[in-house]
Amino acid sequence: MSIGFLGAGKVAQTIVRGFLLADIIPAAQMTASAPTSRNLKVIKEMGVNCTNSNKEIVTKNQTIFIAVKPNMVSNVLKEISPAVTHNHMLVSLAAGISVEFIESRLPVGARVIRAMPNTPCGIGEGATMYTCGSAVKEEDKILTEKYFRSLGYCMEGDETMIDAVMAVSGSGPAYAYIAIDALADGGVKMGLPREIAIKLAAQTLLGSAKLVLQGDKHPSELKDDVCSPGGTTIDAIHQLEKGGFRKCLIEAVEAACLKAKELNTINMQQRK
Repeated sequence: MSIGFLGAGKVAQTIVRGFLLADIIPAAQMTASAPTSRNLKVIKEMGVNCTNSNKEIVTKNQTIFIAVKPNMVSNVLKEISPAVTHNHMLVSLAAGISVEFIESRLPVGARVIRAMPNTPCGIGEGATMYTCGSAVKEEDKILTEKYFRSLGYCMEGDETMIDAVMAVSGSGPAYAYIAIDALADGGVKMGLPREIAIKLAAQTLLGSAKLVLQGDKHPSELKDDVCSPGGTTIDAIHQLEKGGFRKCLIEAVEAACLKAKELNTINMQQRK
């Protein structure tokens, strides 16, 4: 089955890269659209077919990934709506855009799925939650699971959780990169070469994450395992607590989630 991408930016590129890595579908069976050839350059280099026509994506593919920026979704849906039939499955990757909003811009009975992947999907280590619209069939769920499980962890969930998912795992890689960069800066300050400090920091986060995922201990227990009484790590944890490390991460997730809810509210009001 062929796949079409409405949009050829970083989100589409990530999903395409992950599909190719997992050998889930060949590049020749994927097509992406963008307004100009310049926007298609990167995805074209992956071997994906390209077009400047959104309608062509819909007429030539049954599975459509909506991978445009949230503020462009409304116009794109209006453009493709006349070509959408009950044979299409549309998977939206846009943050802050509800299933209800998408369904309201498409013919009655459109099969709509909303998914929230993240950038590690491009290397098969992603995290994705998806939620289904009212007309989605069981075979649509099976196909969606197949696609996103090839990119990493995948689960179905209620749409009320999607904005929080976006704030934790969708935006989460950015928080992790800041943590890696900051750890590396600390290493450089204390005498490590930059290249070594970055590799040590990145591998440390990777290994720590695997211990959480593969073990049966809560993160706080794993943290306690590293903190010897009167040792160096507990002093470091004390500094993190003084700086509000936990508070900052919690508030970052809250801010991202509220922003996503705000985007959906604005879009729904514009529809009315």
